Amino acid sequence: MLNPKSCWSIILVTLACLMPKFSTSSFVLQQSKRGAADFKCRSQFSTTKLNAIGVLAKKAKELELRKYVEAGIPSSVMEKIQQMKDDSTNTFSTTMGPVQKALTKRKGTIAVIAEYKRKLTDPEMSGFIAEEPLEPKILGKTFREFGASVVAVMTDKRLGGCTYEDLTSIREEQEAAKGDVPGPLYVISSDLVVDELQLAMAAAAGAHAVVLTLGVLGEEKCRELMSKARSIGLESIVSIATTQEAQRAIDIGGRIILVNAFAATDKIEMVMNTLVEPDGEAICKIASIVARDNKQLEEVEEAWVLRDAGFQAVWAGDCLYKSGNDPSEHAGAIIRSMIAKSSVKWASAKARGGKGEGAREYLGDLLM
Repeated sequence: MLNPKSCWSIILVTLACLMPKFSTSSFVLQQSKRGAADFKCRSQFSTTKLNAIGVLAKKAKELELRKYVEAGIPSSVMEKIQQMKDDSTNTFSTTMGPVQKALTKRKGTIAVIAEYKRKLTDPEMSGFIAEEPLEPKILGKTFREFGASVVAVMTDKRLGGCTYEDLTSIREEQEAAKGDVPGPLYVISSDLVVDELQLAMAAAAGAHAVVLTLGVLGEEKCRELMSKARSIGLESIVSIATTQEAQRAIDIGGRIILVNAFAATDKIEMVMNTLVEPDGEAICKIASIVARDNKQLEEVEEAWVLRDAGFQAVWAGDCLYKSGNDPSEHAGAIIRSMIAKSSVKWASAKARGGKGEGAREYLGDLLM
């Protein structure tokens, strides 16, 4: 009779044989970007297991969209769908748009994409961020005033707890800052996009850009959605997980590339170091910042290293919330610290979050 350990071994071997039958997808890598505090667990997964889970996530999203359609598509979304259909030119442009310009700062600086969400994906910090999460209009203002260049909304409700209504609230709050300094931020819709319907939903909600995951869509579908997105005024951020995907994203016209799924900063750098870029066209390189499971500010140091490695922007998600919801002590301080003109050679991000005896200033104010 087999003991329990032997039974589990047989099950795992069987699963390993079955996994390669699933098609390629990197949705789990996209999910990991939103905040795995420690990558040790992720590194133990095989690529085939990640792909299999990604296929299931894609099917779940398709089912969610079917229910959305059955409930009745709002007229504002239908208008965007019709606009895509009416675009008979079917031409694809790689011209730099306003979101890419906002993220492409001068050399030696880094732009921050601050992500709004209502719950975290980090297993150690699961559930809603607080019993009464800060509303979009509160954090949207904090992101802007503390130096973020763009704000993203995690519109996949299962992962971020947000809806497209939250995206609209963020957009409305930003628009209210017209004429102020700093002015309104551009807004990104971050969802697992599998259909052009989601492009219409994002545009109707007020987004300026969407995230397209190459590993989920494949090259042909990704390029098709990039073209359709452009027809309704949306820029596309292509999410990739490997050097091969990065090159393929550029080859099909992607000009804003988001690198996901890695723990070590040097691995993120390696993905982008060997790319063949088109002559005369700028590529905006974004790296996701993963929240660590401690109270230090290693994420700030990582942003500095990525800046020095040539990345134009970092995507800050769970790390903005890991210490709490106080906008002046946490989210704002972390953003301001990330854009500080400092480096790990001259300063440490630790103990500069606004707490502790003697901590009267933000690291972002120490312009070294």
